[in-house]
Amino acid sequence: MSKKRTTHFGYKEVEEDAKAGLVANVFHSVAARYDLMNDLMSGGVHRIWKRFTIELSAVRTGQSVLDIAGGTGDLAAKFADIVGPSGRVVLADINESMLQVGRDKLIDSGHQGNLEYVQADAQYLPFPDDSFDCVSIAFGLRNVTDKDLALRSMLRVLKPGGRLLILEFSKPTSELLGKAYDGYSFRVLPLMGKLVAGDSESYQYLAESIRMHPDQETLLGMMEDAGFVNCEYHNLTGGIVALHRGFKA
Repeated sequence: MSKKRTTHFGYKEVEEDAKAGLVANVFHSVAARYDLMNDLMSGGVHRIWKRFTIELSAVRTGQSVLDIAGGTGDLAAKFADIVGPSGRVVLADINESMLQVGRDKLIDSGHQGNLEYVQADAQYLPFPDDSFDCVSIAFGLRNVTDKDLALRSMLRVLKPGGRLLILEFSKPTSELLGKAYDGYSFRVLPLMGKLVAGDSESYQYLAESIRMHPDQETLLGMMEDAGFVNCEYHNLTGGIVALHRGFKA
């Protein structure tokens, strides 16, 4: 018998085919309070990170955008405003609970007509080749089991000249900041999750998953290996978060 392949779920080693279900349980648990916890955890700074992502996307009227792991729709709403009635924005998420929260939020805010909602796995995107001018994934790549497979899937659905933007937690550039961030992540976040969302374990996983995610240069190399060109990254908030961008030739 061949040994089953394993991957990490936070600091735990799990079978590859089990990770998706474990991650799904995390996001089923946190979906209802996801926006509130984002504001509390980042002090609202996540809105600035997302605004910068929108600016670097260079999305224009009439274009098609795929927002993967789109969660509660912060990026999708902005993209929908920019592309207008002649454009198309697809909010995709593997988690049904997150997708429902995002759909309800966007409809309540008046975003209809140019938005679609698709439950999809980033590794196996259910779209034809060369479908989108821009693909974004914010705070979702670290939860994907096979990141290399997902990057190749994203490249496939982009049109030639299209761009991928990955907004994700990364490695602080300062050792002092890194130590302070570790203390905050492993002491404050689980406590905050327990008090606000009634779930400390999911936020313990959040802290662990960030540490297991590839650092800035490693992710840049992974994008290049997947076939993206002109890849670059921008450190935000001292490298706590990084925005990577690459293009399809």
